[in-house]
Amino acid sequence: MVATIGSCKRDPNPSMLTPYVLQIPAGLPPMTIPANNPMTVEGVALGKKLFFDPILSANNTMSCASCHNQKFAFVDSNRRFSVGIDNIAGNRNSMPLFNLGYQKKFFWDGGAADLESQVIGPIENPVEMHENLGGLLTKLNAHAEYPTLFRKVFGGNTITTSMLMKAIAQYERTIVSGNSKYDQYKQGKVQLTDAEMRGMEKFVNDSVGDCAHCHTMGGTFSSFEFRNNGVDSIYADPGRYRITLIGSDSGKFKTPSLRNIALTAPYMHNGRFATLQECLDHYNTGFHYGPNLDVIMSTNKKNRMTAQDMQDIIAFLNTLTDQSLLTNPAFAKP
Repeated sequence: MVATIGSCKRDPNPSMLTPYVLQIPAGLPPMTIPANNPMTVEGVALGKKLFFDPILSANNTMSCASCHNQKFAFVDSNRRFSVGIDNIAGNRNSMPLFNLGYQKKFFWDGGAADLESQVIGPIENPVEMHENLGGLLTKLNAHAEYPTLFRKVFGGNTITTSMLMKAIAQYERTIVSGNSKYDQYKQGKVQLTDAEMRGMEKFVNDSVGDCAHCHTMGGTFSSFEFRNNGVDSIYADPGRYRITLIGSDSGKFKTPSLRNIALTAPYMHNGRFATLQECLDHYNTGFHYGPNLDVIMSTNKKNRMTAQDMQDIIAFLNTLTDQSLLTNPAFAKP
């Protein structure tokens, strides 16, 4: 890989590329774009083409979009576990791919340090696309269109791993979600119902929902930190520990955004819960106390929410759905 990444011989002519102007909704913070991968219209288009192209898999049958469906906020519809090209199911639920530009580590365990490097994981994973980089680069360099497209964006006479990573990351950064009913309420465009208002208040109330410590209110609706939320007392999947080998990281997983949460069932890293009600039941009575349980949850009392409290919080969570994300042609298959 090192030799391949370093094989680029010349840079593209910047005057031939069009800077991509990223539109950030009012409810979201500015996004930091890495200096070594500036976004261009041509680079985003190339990344989008690759995202939807099954050439990335070993047998040319599976693309990134196969497990990240725009209609379901870029998760794998209602599957608990996605199934790869060899008909083998994984052991973690697919994660949504919107607002990735605000995150610092990727995958449930943070195994990828940045958005560019996360591109490679699913491609090489033997239960997902099951391709090797050498084989993929051979296919891309022999393709009728890709060499010209890559040369225009990145320069060089040979497509490299670095170019592949950068192109797909450019497209993924454009998938921004911030036009939910909640956002429109914050902008004074709509009103929330009584149940939605009650749910919002209970969401932030430390003695009721106590959701906002981990799922930061507004903006991204997540701290994106790694936490043990008591799903298990014995960890079949060690989570963050697999990366850090630090004992206190056992059972910790990345805190996902609650934006579009009504669309991304099933929930948790292992798809344990099929509904939002099951999730709230877990946080109300089902979580396991243990040595690695997040400090915030370890102070929570069980049975602190009534059935009405949970119904109200679910009503509020439904206001975080961004319907425009599901139909925006800018994110759709080219």
